[in-house]
Amino acid sequence: MSSSKERIAIIGAGLGGAVAGALLQHAGFDVNVYEQAPSFSRLGAGIHMGPNVLKIFERIGVAEKVVSISSTPSHWFSRDGISGDYLSRIPLEGYGATYCTVHRGDLQGIQCDALRPGTLHFGKKLTHIDDNGTDVLIEFEDGTSVRADIVIGADGINSRVRETLLGAEKPNYSGWVGHRALISSDKLRKYNLTFEDCVKWWGPDRHMMVYYTKARRDEYYYVTGVPHPAWEFDTAFVPSSREEMASEFEGYHPIIQALIESTDEVTKWPLFNRNPLPLWSSGRLVLLGDACHPMKPHMAQGAAMAIEDAAMLTRCLQETGVNDFATAFGLYEANRRDRATRVQSVSNANTFLLTQEDPSWVYGYDVYAEPLRTENAA
Repeated sequence: MSSSKERIAIIGAGLGGAVAGALLQHAGFDVNVYEQAPSFSRLGAGIHMGPNVLKIFERIGVAEKVVSISSTPSHWFSRDGISGDYLSRIPLEGYGATYCTVHRGDLQGIQCDALRPGTLHFGKKLTHIDDNGTDVLIEFEDGTSVRADIVIGADGINSRVRETLLGAEKPNYSGWVGHRALISSDKLRKYNLTFEDCVKWWGPDRHMMVYYTKARRDEYYYVTGVPHPAWEFDTAFVPSSREEMASEFEGYHPIIQALIESTDEVTKWPLFNRNPLPLWSSGRLVLLGDACHPMKPHMAQGAAMAIEDAAMLTRCLQETGVNDFATAFGLYEANRRDRATRVQSVSNANTFLLTQEDPSWVYGYDVYAEPLRTENAA
């Protein structure tokens, strides 16, 4: 395999981009990852990594490390946000790998470490891409440029690679915001209450998802979904407050009130999405994750879908080689679109695991066990 003919550039070193880089490198491809942030930092908050993702992590040798730093709940509990009644008790074991809840920044650090030294480049904000039919010229804000045979856009909901394919278009504001807060477990000890490992509290028109983000259970995290008619700010998020949280969840269960009382800092984020895209690739450019199928976070599978995308795209490129990238991109979309669209739809509807159901179609999925379907298959 000639590296001069099979150079791959990935734009974005988020959870999908970093895993795509590591998977492709493990498969023998020459890959570099370009991230606009100036350096790595422990950004973000909590995230779920289900068995469907841990099976992929095993391929790049990080599954055990991820499990070692994560909380590993045995069940997902759904409870009525006011009465506290249990609406469902969903087992999270028995799907072939561990279910993890973890801090996104800690997880991303492990993923970035899985990349070959010298192949992750920070401070590379994309300004222009030119697919000339022979290769792709990639230009960055710092004045540097590189050429690649193919480019993978893993640069999120506001993807510049997507803009190159489909033109500039703002994502759709969903009418919802999410409040996010990390709480020290020490603050919860004064309450004579049980704080479960992984629980979603459901109200008539809002919810709060709560779980531990570390193996030592010293950090408890909540994220909400709350109706909000318009996003009035230009920033990605704004500070919220304990008082705002108390007003949004007035009359809710004592455990929710304890969480709010224990909150030091809380931020408020708009929830955006897009309609399904007409294409996932064109020429030498291809998209994955939020760049092509962003979704509300209500199913805790957004990052998982990006990572599954990365695994399937790697499989397809291994089948064809980079020289036949067009066939690989077609196979990739044919084998990912239905699943990503189904998860996007269920997540946006915010019904997943509200009542007792079998989630094996999500957690039991193994991207490597799926037979590759051709582009023209029904």
